Amino acid sequence: MAVPLREAISVGKYVAKQRLKGVERYPLVLMLEPLYACNLECAGCGKIQHPVDILRTRLSPEECWSAADECGAPIVSIPGGEPLIHPEIGRIVAGLIERKKFVYLCTNAILLEKKLDQFEPNPYLTFSVHIDGLRKEHDASVCRDGVFDVAIAAIKAAKERGFRITTNSTIFLGADPKRVREMFDHLTELGVDGMMVSPGYAYEKAPDQEHFLTRNQTRELFREILREPPSQWTFNQSQLFLDFLKGEIEYDCTPWGNPTRSVLGWQRPCYLMDEGYVDTFDELINETDWSQYGHASGNPKCQNCMVHSGFEATAVIDASTNPLRGLRALKSALI
Repeated sequence: MAVPLREAISVGKYVAKQRLKGVERYPLVLMLEPLYACNLECAGCGKIQHPVDILRTRLSPEECWSAADECGAPIVSIPGGEPLIHPEIGRIVAGLIERKKFVYLCTNAILLEKKLDQFEPNPYLTFSVHIDGLRKEHDASVCRDGVFDVAIAAIKAAKERGFRITTNSTIFLGADPKRVREMFDHLTELGVDGMMVSPGYAYEKAPDQEHFLTRNQTRELFREILREPPSQWTFNQSQLFLDFLKGEIEYDCTPWGNPTRSVLGWQRPCYLMDEGYVDTFDELINETDWSQYGHASGNPKCQNCMVHSGFEATAVIDASTNPLRGLRALKSALI
């Protein structure tokens, strides 16, 4: 089972509680960005394009914990930038675990082996390692040779020390489905605890704007990638979201499901679109005109998006409210 049972039960209870309380909009995953600085300059990412003064800014541990308390989501994903650059990342993670948050620390793994001593294996902690393909494709994606080998070595080292490891892979236009499937085979052989995939997302600041996928391109590509998947492949995602990527289910975005707290504040409306920041989570939820976002809204910026940070929450909520789809998701998780 890719998603740990403890996590699945916790999220299920949380969703049920929100529904019983009649809450219309609630978060599932807090996207916590304690810094934008990174040790890579990937062509598909816009974070490193921020001005130097912003790249030097860090959230304190107290600000990170406050964001988790304020938001209340059961899961905290820590992207960046590269969070392992943060001098107090160990303390930040420890404080989140004390709050019984399921932490996914996203990393390119360049510093992972060196930083492992700052952490202890814990059922609430997962390192989510960025792997965008096999050696050639991944190194091209991150714009630096040798990073793939470093990441694979770090995965092996972390697994040997008892840490839970998942991978996250962003698939862009031009990806070879056969090579992506070979990557899944390789990661499975390494013993990763789960894999996450998402179509390339259109960061406005990203240097490479030519390889983001349209909606139809996403469906065609993922039908090939996920065709008759081997039983040993384990995805740390809802089967319903994978069905959505293949065009077998139609969903609209749940942009408030993965709210983002960064060094600039609470990002409106979501992780991918920068339309201003507010000081509190309450302002984000209650003062954002959510009707202006998502595919059904007609907003041109949303028309090609099928990214996990917008649609995974939709799939999870669907599984918890639609018995037949919930049963499908449960069966897939238990295989």
